Amino acid sequence: MSIFGAKKIILASSSPRRQELIQTLGLPYEIRVSDVQEDTEPGMSPSEIVEQLSGRKAAAVCEMFKAEQRTEGIVIGSDTIVVLGDQVLGKPQDRKDAARMLEALQGKVHHVYSGVACMDLGTGRELYAHRVTAVYMKPMSSLQIERYIDTNEPMDKAGSYAIQGIGATLIERIEGDYFNVVGLPLCLLGEMLGELGVTVL
Repeated sequence: MSIFGAKKIILASSSPRRQELIQTLGLPYEIRVSDVQEDTEPGMSPSEIVEQLSGRKAAAVCEMFKAEQRTEGIVIGSDTIVVLGDQVLGKPQDRKDAARMLEALQGKVHHVYSGVACMDLGTGRELYAHRVTAVYMKPMSSLQIERYIDTNEPMDKAGSYAIQGIGATLIERIEGDYFNVVGLPLCLLGEMLGELGVTVL
């Protein structure tokens, strides 16, 4: 049974997957989408990228709330990237780009980084953290890759696959947090909310 914290949480994301996950916490929440640039400076590490982008999303929503003179709540921003070796894979631009990514990932292990930023509107306190999960993808033929792209599932996903969809059939195993790969590490988020006075369970 959840113990509801006094502070409402605000998810700064348009992602249906993150919205579904935030519901599982059993806390009062609302969605506020921020349209921010997702480019980063060259040379940043994967952990720096996801924490910076998470913070950028959360900060943009904080500014919206301040403009509306709303001073209560905790804004949550999150960002996820797929990393193969030293290459960061974002969302595919088109089918050809999706095929390129899946061809590179198939038969190999890659790492999924998700960053989380929590910003308390009342106190101004900010927390940043990330999690990493190793994902082992099975070998695939070009035909299998094309069939997967035909489902349209890869087209708005980092790395061109969704572990929570039919893309699960492509994954042999993972090492780490499953929800991190979906896009919002719930265990980490629960710990961060606890630091800000919101108790989950």
